[in-house]
Amino acid sequence: MIGRRTQFRPCIDLHEGHVKQIVGSTLSDTGADENFVSDRPSSHFARMFAGDDLTGGHVIMLGPGNTDAAREALATWPGGLQVGGGINLDNALDWIEAGASHVIVTSWLFDQDGGFLEDRARALAHTIGTDRVVIDLSCRRHEDGWIVAMNRWQTLTELAVTAETLDQLARYCDEFLVHAADVEGKCGGIDSELVELLGRWQGKPVTYAGGVGNMNDVELVQDRSRGFVDVTVGSALDIFGGAAISYQQLVQWNRRS
Repeated sequence: MIGRRTQFRPCIDLHEGHVKQIVGSTLSDTGADENFVSDRPSSHFARMFAGDDLTGGHVIMLGPGNTDAAREALATWPGGLQVGGGINLDNALDWIEAGASHVIVTSWLFDQDGGFLEDRARALAHTIGTDRVVIDLSCRRHEDGWIVAMNRWQTLTELAVTAETLDQLARYCDEFLVHAADVEGKCGGIDSELVELLGRWQGKPVTYAGGVGNMNDVELVQDRSRGFVDVTVGSALDIFGGAAISYQQLVQWNRRS
């Protein structure tokens, strides 16, 4: 396939009802280490992304207490944002009706022991349409590669992130979202080997998140994936309290593609 250009995908991460940037590996039932807490509502960021036509972004509800903030963002830009966090067969259609372009699903696809429940993926795709589903394969490094992590990235499942896994699940979704949980929120550099693996697959769209600390990291995602993997930037971004990357730099990055 001919190479393409990595796109910046925006994000709105919600924790305890606020727009935040956290250190992903610290997220638990008792809280998380915070890099940034905004005094602005989710709608502020949704309006900004809509104004710059930054499509394909995601709203992630990190635990309970985020429903109202998520709905506010979706209502601000109907059809412009995906939503994830606690999505299942019972509520997926409600989130589409609330304005989400796609629902992002992770933990519900596994049993309590981390066993993958393929019937659930099939049922979700059948109910709302494959073109409305994003499967989140956020993962942690393991001795044999990367293992999908559920329950706010704290529990390892039986599912490895491989080309075979992507092939298996692609029939049930429109695209994939992959957070590298071990580097998420640390601004210390991307997991370039994971990006390279995702870029080699070249199937459906894939967005990578985790560790971007400066524009060199954005360019590294482009280089290692040959443009086949898009990227999310969080804690390093000036609108989320960072100093290394300006939001306007990423707007211009997309416009040059």
